[in-house]
Order: sequence, then structure tokens, then C-alpha cells
Amino acid sequence: MTTASAPTKKPGGARIAVQRFGTFLSGMIMPNIAAFIAWGFITMLFIAVGWLGGWSPVAPLLGGFGNADVINWPGAMTAIALDENGDPFSQFVGLVGPMITYLLPLLIANTGGRMVYGERGGVVASIATMGVIVGTNIPMFLGAMIMGPFAAWVTKQMDKLWDGKIKPGFEMLVNNFSAGILGMLLAIVGFFVFGPAIIWFSDVLGAAVGWLVSLSLLPIVSIIVEPAKVLFLNNAINHGVFTPLGIEQATETGKSILFLIEANPGPGLGLLLAFTFFGVGAAKASAPGAIIIQFFGGIHEIYFPYALAKPMTILALIAGGATGVTTNMLLNGGLAFPAAPGSIIAVTAAAVSPAAGGIGNLLVVYLSVVLAALVTFLVAGVILRASRKRDLLAEGDAFGAAIAQTEANKGKSSAAMDALRASDGHDRSAIRDADAAMDKLETEVETGGRADGGILTKKSVQNIVFACDAGMGSSAMGASVLRNKFKKAGVENVTVVNKAIASLDSSADLVITQNQLTDRARQQTPDAIHISVDNFMNSPKYDEVVDLVRAQHEDGV
Repeated sequence: MTTASAPTKKPGGARIAVQRFGTFLSGMIMPNIAAFIAWGFITMLFIAVGWLGGWSPVAPLLGGFGNADVINWPGAMTAIALDENGDPFSQFVGLVGPMITYLLPLLIANTGGRMVYGERGGVVASIATMGVIVGTNIPMFLGAMIMGPFAAWVTKQMDKLWDGKIKPGFEMLVNNFSAGILGMLLAIVGFFVFGPAIIWFSDVLGAAVGWLVSLSLLPIVSIIVEPAKVLFLNNAINHGVFTPLGIEQATETGKSILFLIEANPGPGLGLLLAFTFFGVGAAKASAPGAIIIQFFGGIHEIYFPYALAKPMTILALIAGGATGVTTNMLLNGGLAFPAAPGSIIAVTAAAVSPAAGGIGNLLVVYLSVVLAALVTFLVAGVILRASRKRDLLAEGDAFGAAIAQTEANKGKSSAAMDALRASDGHDRSAIRDADAAMDKLETEVETGGRADGGILTKKSVQNIVFACDAGMGSSAMGASVLRNKFKKAGVENVTVVNKAIASLDSSADLVITQNQLTDRARQQTPDAIHISVDNFMNSPKYDEVVDLVRAQHEDGV
């Protein structure tokens, strides 16, 4: 099997830098989403106004509002609180307060520290962030997202100072004491410097959001958020600003509209419905299946390729997103905790909390989803209908252009190319197969015409990695699809996993990413084979990967 690897392109530019920053923020938040959900459910069930708030003594104990002098539960942690008359009493601490004050920020800090400098970085990050937490009186998520990676980076630089200079037998002593002393110093800095600075920064961001709300301008945020989503730049905004500020708001008021600005599944649903009714070719055929994945599975990445294939539809997403935000702003809708993934199921769980307003709030949130989907559908439908005839012709033209480009790269024509061109000219059914054929031809175009398409490599492929921003959503689905294809083909001894791009390492033989993320993946693993796909769920390149691995096994590679 004659094979060759595609040339590596030098990545760069502001878009990739923002993507990388967003991925780093997402990498700190997403692995800990289960903890956020746990806190959300505990809050929803056991606070005083929760679903089970009247279940005594369980709710007062877990919700942190019970009077220890009235409820005799020896050993439970208590704190001094003031009653309605201003008189002090001993109150149970419960789970809600400590989780949002200590557990969640420390998890974020530890994860960020590990991303920068492994376990050692995570430990020092947790110590340092504790100083930030106790130096403030608000949930310190922003502080954790800054101090965690910073502390790990400082630890890394410190270790470089005496790398290779420690006498044998003293390594553990130096490593433990240096990390402990540095952690102590950073915790002190966190208390006196980081804490006040983060409070000031949080107040500024909160004031900016409040200013937008007071002037009824919050919907204009959709002009930034919706295009950022389809370019995979949304994580920097969502996890860096909306989630920390939203949690702070939810702690005070029981819910926050900020959790729905990016997570509302309505715009994506409306776009996919528009492609279902008014799209052409493969986009039209695959859109119905994508709706299930996006709306019920919460994997918003599934609709990004549709918007990128028709950039004008981003205007529809902006209009739909702004409609959803406006609806929630006018009717006071919001979520009690982050909805992750952004499925209608997760949104329902976060909206129906009694602290957020119960069924009344849920209906408002549902209305925002429906209206966002409707507006997106109508605007996208107009855009798609206006260009439908041109798009039908363009599919054939694009196919012909790919053939011409392939021949140009090869420096000659071929019978295969002539057959493709002839079938396109005399049999319009070729258009239905254009997407699959284009996918194969693109591989050849990218390799400068050194082979007739396909997945090109001499490298033995045993470890295949699907990579996306967070490594938990769309990449997990793609990995599942390919694993099933290997199973049906009877191919064994090949590992298919999903990871965040930031977590890619040299163990990957072949990396599969969506087109917009391939440059970043190449930068992480330059020695791996890299394959770009438009859609993780149904790319024809998966069959080529299966054929490649099967052929290698047969050849004894």
C-alpha cells in the first residue's frame, strides 16, 4: 500500500490563539461539570425553598439552614448565623455553601494546575487557591481559573532552577518542601493580592453585564457569541465570563440568565430545521439526525459545519440567539446552574429548580428556546431558499473544481478523473455522492497530488484519537461511531479514544478533528497522521481509516 503523510501546515493567527485560550478555559471547567451538576441538584432539592426543603431534619442539615440548637445532630459542622431579629445562633453548614465556596473552585484550580504542570502543579495550585478563597466573600471561580494555572507555572519555573542539581537521595525532600513552601507563599499572596484584585475584576464584569441588562442591551451579546460558537471560540467567553458570573448571580438570586446565553439549544435547532426543509445534498440529508444529537444530546458542535458551509446563516443564529436572550430578559427567565451539555434535558433540570422559579421559570425558558428556534428557522429558511437553485448547481461545480484541482496537483489527467467528470456532466445523481467523493479528493489535494486520494501513511496505526475542544462531547460521539465500524469490519487491536486537543500527546498515531481545529491538533502532535472531517458523525473518511488499518493488519504492519 503506497502511502505518504500530508505536509504539516504552520498554524498561527489570532483565531487559533483565541481557540487555544478558550480550550484551556474549557479544559478547566468541563472535566468538573459533574461536580457542578451535583451541586445544582443538591441545591435544587435541599435548600429552604427546594423541592425537598420541608423534609426535616434532612433538608435543614444538607441545605445549611437548620438551627443546631433545635435539631440535635451531633458532630455536624456548624457556624454562627443571625436570625431574623439579628440574634446569633448555631447553624448547620450543610453541603450547598461549602461545595460552591471550596469544592468547585479547588477542583477547577487543581485541574488547571494539572494542565500546566501535572500532579505537582495541581497540588500547589490547590494550596494557592485556598488563599484566594478565604480572602474573599464571593465564590472564587475567576480566582481559581487564574491562580490555579499561575501557581502551576511558577512551580514549573521553580523546578527548573535546580533541575539536575539535587544530590541523589534528597530529591523527595527538596520536591516536597519546595512545593509546600511555594504553596504557602502563593496562598498568602492570594489572600492579600489576588483576592481583592479578583473581587474588583468580578465587580467590573458584573457591572458591565448589569449595564447591558439595565439598558436592555444584553441581546447584543449574541452578535459576539453566535459567530464565536461556530468558530469554536465560544469557550473563552462562556467558561471565562458567563459561567463564573452566572454562578455568582445564582448564589444571590437563585438563577442567572447568563447560563442561557450560550447554552440555549434553540438557535441550533432552528438552523438544522431550516437545512432539513430548505437545504440541499448531504446537508439536507444529515440535518434530521443532527437535530437529535444537538437538541437532546446537547452537542452543539454538530451544527457548526452547517453554518460554516453557508456563512450567511450565522445571521440567523444571531437573530435567534438575541430573541432567546430578549425573552429571558423580559420575562425573568434563567437557570439555577450551568446546563452542560446544552441539551433541552439539562436546560430543563436547571430551569425547574424551585430556587429559580419552578414551573413558571421553566415555561419562560421553554418559550425562549422555542422563539429562538423559530426566528433562526425563519431567517435561515429565507437565506437558504434565496440561494437554493444556485446551491444545487454549486454542488456539481464544486465537485468539478475539486477534480480540476486534483489534476493540477498531479500535473496530469487520469481516467478516474475523466470518469468522475463525465458522470457529473451526464448523470446528476453524482451530486448526491459529491460530498463523499469530495472528502476523498480533499485528501489528495492536501497532499499535493502524491497519491490518488484516501488516507495516506506509512505509519502503523494502533492508537486513534478523536479530538475536540473539551474532549467530551462531539469527539466522544465520533469515537463511538468509528469503534462500531471497526467492530463490524472485524478489525481488532486498535484503540479509539476521545480527548481534548490540549491533552493530545505522542501516543496518538492518527488524530481526527473537525476542519477548524486541525491546525491546533497538528501543533500538539506533529508526528501523528491528521485527518480533517466536516462532521464527526458521518464522514466518509471513517471507512478509509477502517480500510487502512485492515490493510495494515493483513500486510503485517
